[in-house]
Amino acid sequence: MNTSTIICTQVGGVTTLLLNRPESRNAMSLAMVDELLAALKAAENDASSRVIVLRGAGGNFCSGGDLKDMAAARSGGVDVIAQVNRRFGELCAAVAATPLAVVAALEGGVMGGGFGLACVADVAICDSSANFRLPETSLGLVPAQIAPYLVERLGYSQARRLAVTGGRIDGITAEKIGLVHQCFADTAALDAGLAEMIVEVLACAPQALAATKLLVARARLQTPLALIDDAAQAFALAATSAEGAEGVMAFVQKRKPNWAPT
Repeated sequence: MNTSTIICTQVGGVTTLLLNRPESRNAMSLAMVDELLAALKAAENDASSRVIVLRGAGGNFCSGGDLKDMAAARSGGVDVIAQVNRRFGELCAAVAATPLAVVAALEGGVMGGGFGLACVADVAICDSSANFRLPETSLGLVPAQIAPYLVERLGYSQARRLAVTGGRIDGITAEKIGLVHQCFADTAALDAGLAEMIVEVLACAPQALAATKLLVARARLQTPLALIDDAAQAFALAATSAEGAEGVMAFVQKRKPNWAPT
């Protein structure tokens, strides 16, 4: 892909999307949103892609929305600003709904929309340099598109607290409240942790992983009783699939299944 705001690489089924505007601490411009959406779609259409890794260049993950884009949109009035904001919401929804595993590796500034992407990822890890903030209300703005994901990841009480205080937290606190799943001491440890996490994800069957993500997402909104039939159908489809047969055979033969790294 020809991109100007991100760098896309793929190695061994892992697609890394590097936010690459270090001069602005990787502020989320409209161009970056569009490029991330296109890169995500390309990865989903590539049968060899199994994991998306989100990172930021220059020691920061993302400083939030690009205020220059907002200033330019302001001249078009409420409708134009709403369209720009909606586009970022579409990115969040696409990342949340992707059948691929999404891992965010976070360093430095993780603000606003970057904070939201951390909440959308299936797995979020950081190092001790990470500092998280929701600056929107202190700027007279609203964390609009990320609000549902804040509540989903952090719970209602913590989401409210951070939103009304322009919340600032470090990596250790982020781990304590469940924003990230692990905080590492430094970048080298973060890189090692990311590599280990990728191995664990690649040990999971890709179709089963996608079906599980879908079922877990539905379980947020439906009762267990309402999901019984669909869950049974999902299990039966997996059990009778080529993946299911390979997984069981690999277990019996005490070997790795054919989708797992050797």
